Amino acid sequence: MNQKSSFGLNECFLDVDNPIELFKIWLEKAKKHEISDPDALSLATSDKRGNPSIRMVLLKNVSEKGFIFYTNLNSKKSLNIEENPKAAMCFYWKSLRRQIIVIGSINQVDDVIADKYFNSRDYESKIGAWASDQSETLNNKNDLLKKIEEYKKKYSDTKNLPRPKHWSGWNLMPSSIEFWLHGKNRIHERLKYNKVNNEWQKTLLNP
Repeated sequence: MNQKSSFGLNECFLDVDNPIELFKIWLEKAKKHEISDPDALSLATSDKRGNPSIRMVLLKNVSEKGFIFYTNLNSKKSLNIEENPKAAMCFYWKSLRRQIIVIGSINQVDDVIADKYFNSRDYESKIGAWASDQSETLNNKNDLLKKIEEYKKKYSDTKNLPRPKHWSGWNLMPSSIEFWLHGKNRIHERLKYNKVNNEWQKTLLNP
């Protein structure tokens, strides 16, 4: 296997100082090989008492400013973030045997950013954002379907549907990003970037 990294790692780790750049390269690779939802990730949060919670969400944007996903602001994940604005993301691409863990602080995106993304969604998804009281108890699925129809009547103009105030995006600003590659006999390869004094530092980890 061709070894090109300065740490003696597989060439897929490259020799880049910015982990966001490497993340984007790995994500593009995943988009070509993963069967479905290469942008899916497990999002871990906890409340003010430290009780953990985890679920799958979709990454909608990544840049030097952070990793963005969207959700109902009354959902459990959002309530956790309000109490404890720190979170972790885990991406795993089985087809590539690669994993990335992102840890950092998290803040709500600006309204203009949330509006722009909401307007890019299809009509049915927008209606769903209005109708669903995410994470709340649902007595019967028909109750939700009824609400969906009610909102369709209220917002019949498919091209002019406002974003609910209870729906927005969260941006995770990373303090560490770890890249993992499966190895034979569990000799995995792990490269971690830590942000120190606003600069990224690389560390090689044991498997």
